[in-house]
Amino acid sequence: MAKQSSSTSHMHRRTQEQLLLEYLRRLENRREGRKAVRINLSSLMPANRREHHIRAATNSFESIVSDLMGQLFQLENLDIFFVYKNEAHARVEDTVQKVKFLFSDDPLFDKENKSGKEFLTWFDVESQYDELLDMAQGMGDDNRPSRSPSSRSNVREALKARQEHGDPLNPEILSRAVKALYRTDLTSLVRRQFVCVVNKKMVPEPLFSELFISIADLRETMMPGINLTANRWLFQYLTESLDKCVLSLLSKADTFMMTGDISFNVNVSTLMSPDFIAFDEGMSAARRGSMVLELQKVDIFADYGSFLFAHEFCREKGYRICLDGLTYEDLLMIDRERLGVDYVKMTWSPDLTDGGNQVKEDLKEIVKAAGSKRIILARCDDREAIDFGRSIGIRLFQGHYVEHLIAEDERRRQLLKLKHRIERG
Repeated sequence: MAKQSSSTSHMHRRTQEQLLLEYLRRLENRREGRKAVRINLSSLMPANRREHHIRAATNSFESIVSDLMGQLFQLENLDIFFVYKNEAHARVEDTVQKVKFLFSDDPLFDKENKSGKEFLTWFDVESQYDELLDMAQGMGDDNRPSRSPSSRSNVREALKARQEHGDPLNPEILSRAVKALYRTDLTSLVRRQFVCVVNKKMVPEPLFSELFISIADLRETMMPGINLTANRWLFQYLTESLDKCVLSLLSKADTFMMTGDISFNVNVSTLMSPDFIAFDEGMSAARRGSMVLELQKVDIFADYGSFLFAHEFCREKGYRICLDGLTYEDLLMIDRERLGVDYVKMTWSPDLTDGGNQVKEDLKEIVKAAGSKRIILARCDDREAIDFGRSIGIRLFQGHYVEHLIAEDERRRQLLKLKHRIERG
């Protein structure tokens, strides 16, 4: 890649707020026939500001922008600000409705919403120009929510601490919970996290995305005060019930943005069930080839014979298989190729860097034997994880820091597009 010019570098340092202000000033003498809408994503509950939905929301305006009918700005607090020509108003209204649907599970859309917050704010640029200019000039750092990896880590630690307490899951509670699962639309609890190739410039390239139901959110929503993992076997039964829910969701092609390859967690017992057979029969050969089945190591070795049977069936059908939840010690004992799995996931831990050169050399040999794009380093919550993984030859990463890199890469691309459009006037 050619080295960027100094002017481009300067533009990259300017924020979307600054670019919006500059854009509005340029409109001073040609503000007629223009409107604007602000989509207040910052008013949503923090748990509903999922990065892949925010990316989808901004991408929804791409065709209007490409037709030179409007200009989009994504503010630091995640709000979307879109300025457009009057003739595109119907298209903008349709797009806004699609965006609204992405976040429709948020309390902001409850009929009895008493927060006083609005999801949308519409403007007429000609009559409200001074108001818009004042608003753009007043945009600062005060109301920006923290999105640093460390703050997200603190939230996860708090959830983990709460999960470790509470009453243990028992058969009666489990029975009620499972019945509720089948009556509940779990779409709002589904999360998406990408597995990416990350190069030395920290630019991510998605390979596939993992869809999963957040156990922490499930507990908070349906079983607050219950320690779901206190009894391993009851928890196993709960996850098997969740498998069936996920298969049902995936069977509905319009439930998710099914772009690219996807992976999802599944128990070995589920792969041998009528539910999976029915799911498989509804899949085309091409769709099977785009799916990665993620199996937990504990599940595999608890009944290795069942795994071999299920493995043979799934590979024959064209699914890929990923062995999840491995530690450094597990990798020393497991041969990916002999197991017949396409990927293995090792969980990142800062302890790996404390193991010294021996751990590093061992892992280098393992990665070399398995293939640099066959081992995924998961739960990467900071830059240290990526740097360590690359130092031992790993090229595939997953975790909150990777999601942060994806968002930053998209932001860079949008800024570059915006710079070119502003230069063209």
